[in-house]
Amino acid sequence: QVHVVESGGDLVQAGGSLRLSCAASGSAFSVSAMGWYRQAPGKQRELVASVTSDGSTNYADSVKGRFTISGDSAKNTVFLQMNSLKPEDTGVYYCNAVFQGPIYKENYWGQGTQVTVST
Repeated sequence: QVHVVESGGDLVQAGGSLRLSCAASGSAFSVSAMGWYRQAPGKQRELVASVTSDGSTNYADSVKGRFTISGDSAKNTVFLQMNSLKPEDTGVYYCNAVFQGPIYKENYWGQGTQVTVST
């Protein structure tokens, strides 16, 4: 059974920093990509940042220059360093792990970690 576990969410003042961590385990296949998504109250879940096993990264325009994603595909871990946080960064942050099977990809989600940025 695959487990995806996030940690690091907290309450922080605007302008502060947080570091989120995520670890995926239990799959027989290799990770092809991991990423962070967030969902604010009343809004759809959106991509924040992702990283592939070859190191390619992708960021939402709203976080470019403030957030940095990094990962270790060998350990199936991914981190999100969030600096210069804004109240609009508030939401539940979900980790996503994609494993590459022999024919298809398997997609798993964590339970989420709450990030609250106060003014």
